[in-house]
Amino acid sequence: MSTAIVFPGMGPSRFADAGRFMLLDPYARKRLAVADEVLGHRVAERFRAGGADYSEYAQVAFLVNCLALADRALDRAGEEPAVCVGPSFGQKAAVAYSGSLSYEDTLRMTVAMARCEEEYFREHHQDVVTHSFTRLPEDRLKEALRELDADGEWYEFSGYLDDDFHLLSLGAGRLDRFKKRISDLGGYSMYSMRPPVHAPAFAGLRRIVEREVLSGLTVRAPSLPLVADQDGTVLDSAEGVRTMLLDTFDRPIDWRAITDTLTGLGVTRLVFSGADNLFHRLRRTERAFEVRNLTPKSAVAARR
Repeated sequence: MSTAIVFPGMGPSRFADAGRFMLLDPYARKRLAVADEVLGHRVAERFRAGGADYSEYAQVAFLVNCLALADRALDRAGEEPAVCVGPSFGQKAAVAYSGSLSYEDTLRMTVAMARCEEEYFREHHQDVVTHSFTRLPEDRLKEALRELDADGEWYEFSGYLDDDFHLLSLGAGRLDRFKKRISDLGGYSMYSMRPPVHAPAFAGLRRIVEREVLSGLTVRAPSLPLVADQDGTVLDSAEGVRTMLLDTFDRPIDWRAITDTLTGLGVTRLVFSGADNLFHRLRRTERAFEVRNLTPKSAVAARR
């Protein structure tokens, strides 16, 4: 049985679960101590006080916990994956775990990217959201999109998660009508993200991060096969990893392509390392793989 480790995308993060794990678990404390030293402040304290779900402190905390859970799984359960993948925010943990970036540089990159994103979306695309919706097969999705086209509305895909599950970036002023149309067509709206993510319109952010963040980091070829979350390509070079990190800003993620690649590589089991409310529940995931889901909450419960 071949196993892949999956570092999930980041959802809203509460200190009640994530912070407790960071402070109690020995693997998390070890990762946290390095983060405190590298960043020059106590991450857990700033995470507790931060308030925002996607603040730079919440992002660092999520990264710390994802990698700590992987450390724990290797040490206590002998989990040695053959492949690594990190959709969306999970890229950051994946490049550290695969050896493409040092953990220290991954921490610095996470903070620098978070600040670039905050500044960019403060000035650009303030009227754009990324909306997720499911239960809308291709024919009905095309009908909804034709209506946007007929009205001259801008939109771009930000993610293809399952055969009937998508992320679409569009104007916030059209969102309520679009959600109603999804419902009328038998679909189901999930959540809307602000700032928006993973769309070609955000190429300007890509250029900023390339110039101000990645230019100062040493990216190496991965020591563990790493699957790109935009198209399922298996990366084996430093340049491929660097491109993936930049593509996250202006290319949609494609979980369908990822699962196809993993199946082609003979992977039959996925270990999700981090709090995941989405990818392990998708039908494509459940149909093709045995799944083990590692979360801070379950680790704390097991410790008790």
